[in-house]
This record gives sequence, structure tokens and C-alpha cells, in this order.
Amino acid sequence: MSRPILIGIAGGTGSGKSTVARAIFESLPEKNIAIIMQDAYYKDQSSLSFEDRVKTNYDHPLAFDNDLLIEQLKSLLEGKSIHQPQYDFSIHNRIKETVKIEPKDIIILEGIMILEDRRLRELMDIKIFVDTDADVRIIRRIVRDIEERGRTLDAVIKQYLTTVKPAHDQFIEPMKKYADLIIPEGGYNKVAIDIMVSKVRQVISDKYQ
Repeated sequence: MSRPILIGIAGGTGSGKSTVARAIFESLPEKNIAIIMQDAYYKDQSSLSFEDRVKTNYDHPLAFDNDLLIEQLKSLLEGKSIHQPQYDFSIHNRIKETVKIEPKDIIILEGIMILEDRRLRELMDIKIFVDTDADVRIIRRIVRDIEERGRTLDAVIKQYLTTVKPAHDQFIEPMKKYADLIIPEGGYNKVAIDIMVSKVRQVISDKYQ
């Protein structure tokens, strides 16, 4: 079995990374694809009280357990299955249950900070950055956090101004320089997505010929 192809999709919160990942997934029906979310790899915080866990800055590189993520990505690239952790944002911690993920021909790694870690970048065959205006991203974040994570509007805005935006400016935006492809306006940019999919197909063709 040839080494699977690892595609990294980075970008700020609410940029449309998931839409781009789906576009790749749907355009390559002949291949087996696994999608790995960096959000699943927030550090275990069982040693902290709930009050302390609430204070976690999820928009900083140190919030992620990249050592475990890298270990599990390498296992998938070696053709081995993994037991991926699951993170529950309502309790600000991992839960005991894991998800078994089998190795696939193509692995998509999606997350805000995946280009920030050199070790992750070196594993990727294709690095994509989804570049979307800040006003669009904050609106999407507000909707997601209120509907999916039970947060208030005031809490989301406060978090955005105190941690999300500073982290984006410091750790995410500068990482565009490492991207092989930059997609403006995320999943709504059909031309860019078509070009990206063609590039992915070419890499696959070169790798499996």
C-alpha cells in the first residue's frame, strides 16, 4: 500500500474550512477519505476544576495536544487505525469515548492551527489556507457558538475580542506563507475550489501512477 496523501486545510475560525473539505470529499468519490479535525485534539483537562477549565484559551497553539495528533497521523499514514479522542465543549474537556478511524487513501486534516506547527506541515502533501474576511468569520462564529455550544452573544463577542482575534493575527494569518494554495472566501469560491480539486487530483495521479 502506498503512503496515504495528507491534505491540510487551515484558516481562521468561520473561514469555511469544512466547506472546502467537503468539496474535496465529494469530488473524489473513487477514493477513500478520512477527515481529521484538529478540534478533537484539545488537551485533556481532567486535572483542572470546571471553573479553571472554563478559562481555557482555545485559540492558542498550546491548547492543542499536537504530540498526540502527530502520533495518530503517523499511524494512519503507516496504514494503522487510530482511536481519536472526542472533545466536549460544554464541559471543556475530553470525554472517555473515542472514535475508531481506519486508514484511508486520502486524509484531510482540518484546523485553525495546523500550519503553525512545523512538524504537522512536514507531514502534509498539500497545504491549503482558506482566507475569508474577518466580518464574515465573526458572524459565522457567533451563530455556531450560540446554536451548537450554548453560549451567549456577549460571551462570544468578548471571547472574539480578547482571544480569537489576537490569536488569529499572531498565529493563523502569518501561516498563509506556508500554504500551497490560498482560497479566498472559502467554499463560495467555486473557481478556486475547482482549481484546488484539479491540483489534488494531479497529486493523487502522480503518487499512485
